[in-house]
Amino acid sequence: MRVSHSRVEAFNRCPFKYQMRYVAGIGTIPNTDPDNALILGTALHTGIEEGVEQALDFYQNSFPVLTDDHINEMIKLEAMIPKAKAMLPPGGKFELPIGNADFIGFMDYLVPMGWMDKKSPYNIWGEDVQVFDLYDFKYSNNAKSYAVSGQLHEYKYWYELTHPGQRIRNMYFLIVPKVKIRQKKTETLMQFRDRLQEALKDAEPTLLPVQYDPMKIVDFLTDVKHMVEATDFPKNPNHFCGWCEYEEYCQKGWDYMLLPKNERRGLNATKKKVVWLYGAPFSGKTFFANQFPDPLMLNTDGNIKFVDAPYIAIRDTVTVEGRITKRKLAYEVFMDTVAELEKKQNDFRTIVVDLLEDVYELCRVYICDRQGWKHESDDSFRAWDMVRSEFLNTLKRLVNLDYENIILISHEDRSRDLTRKGGDKISSIKPNLQDKMANKVAGMVDLVARIVADDNERVLSFKTSEVIFGGGRLTVHNKEIPLDYEAFGKVYEEANQKAVGAMKHGGNTPATPAPETTDTATTAPSRRGRKAKAENPTETPVDAPEPVTENADNAPLSSDANCPSEDFEEPAPKMDVNPPRRTRKKREE
Repeated sequence: MRVSHSRVEAFNRCPFKYQMRYVAGIGTIPNTDPDNALILGTALHTGIEEGVEQALDFYQNSFPVLTDDHINEMIKLEAMIPKAKAMLPPGGKFELPIGNADFIGFMDYLVPMGWMDKKSPYNIWGEDVQVFDLYDFKYSNNAKSYAVSGQLHEYKYWYELTHPGQRIRNMYFLIVPKVKIRQKKTETLMQFRDRLQEALKDAEPTLLPVQYDPMKIVDFLTDVKHMVEATDFPKNPNHFCGWCEYEEYCQKGWDYMLLPKNERRGLNATKKKVVWLYGAPFSGKTFFANQFPDPLMLNTDGNIKFVDAPYIAIRDTVTVEGRITKRKLAYEVFMDTVAELEKKQNDFRTIVVDLLEDVYELCRVYICDRQGWKHESDDSFRAWDMVRSEFLNTLKRLVNLDYENIILISHEDRSRDLTRKGGDKISSIKPNLQDKMANKVAGMVDLVARIVADDNERVLSFKTSEVIFGGGRLTVHNKEIPLDYEAFGKVYEEANQKAVGAMKHGGNTPATPAPETTDTATTAPSRRGRKAKAENPTETPVDAPEPVTENADNAPLSSDANCPSEDFEEPAPKMDVNPPRRTRKKREE
């Protein structure tokens, strides 16, 4: 194994990171943050060696999408690269590989400084040698950490070991500072960039000289011995965790493999419940969610007085500092809460979002504020997609949280009418969310259930029909149960066992057929056309209910995968033998 400075440094900082990167060889998808340290560092090296234009081309091509923040980083590179390049002497070689069978490294810049006679008073080697100066580039504000680094000491040692008659006289870190200022809410983008240009004028790279210390080599070789002999790779939480590409995997407990083992999962062990509840106001939605074990309420409407669960108010927060008033939007509070829950540094078992449609509205306000819009119509080409994408991405993060129960709560909406083919109007019962969005959310959960309140009687309904939005992945045979956590747990477990039985029998249908309900049709659909003549001519055929004409995006979620369509036959209308002819109205003379 050929060792390197970065390999040993990774082991010293965190053995777990060393194991993930170098032992397991697990790669990660690079993040697309504008300040990605690896991309910025490579762009800086490219700029110093090849020019500013090549650096900017590399930076742009490293991201699928460029935002204003990416442009800001390009402005910084464009300003700092010429300054850094001006501090280097000409005539050197860039990216010079060094090492042997035991060590590998790359010198950023090595400059020949001539020959030194052994009789020279400055010759400490006692022989005629060719001398060089070594430079390493760092795009950082942390010069102190590089001052104690062993990197250049190791490069000098192995270069002189593998190049007899050549010696490195001086060593330097070229420190290029990062200008970190943020755009104020009170200034436009152009005003911010003018201020950024002024800050860049004052920023200057510096040369940090390094005095060679042979003990750095001894320390390095000792660390190599510990690294090679290591059999245990514990985690070492420190201030570098925020820059580690394995941070999420580490915090979520994925200790070794990113890919699962190639073996079937036991569905019986699936305990996580993801449920979307909706119902009329005051129907008991929040009260029912409060019955789940160890809940945390993410509350948007303030209706939290009559439940004892701890909660976080998802609302705008305002702080006053002197004469300055700062506002943090509610959706930012929601995103911060999700990020905190992802750390799993708590003992909650149930996460409740109450209300889901409020979160969507808060997301809309957040995007408009971020983009400087008063309404989505200000940029109709992309605004709605941005809102939808931001909301769904954050919701997916929440639904994927490693907690026992994820409960989403919505009000029901009866304001939308459906039109039958006969022209009749009937009211639909759906969650108070846009149809396309509702279908997306339904795809994230196990069950969609409606809470029905009739006086003091409250039930949890799993019915679904042409007018009732409901259903889910699991098939629930009891279409109505009391609004009680224990009853819900039994029904959920039964539905899960039915799914397990279906999988064992090689299909996706329930092991036992679901009982018939009045909400779904029981006969197979047929082609529309003239009915066959009845065998008993004295019987009067009864017409089936007329189907509902509805857009596919608005179709309710069905709990039964093999539920037949409700597009029934209708008797053909009687044709008039002699229909009246249309005549043109006589023109007045």
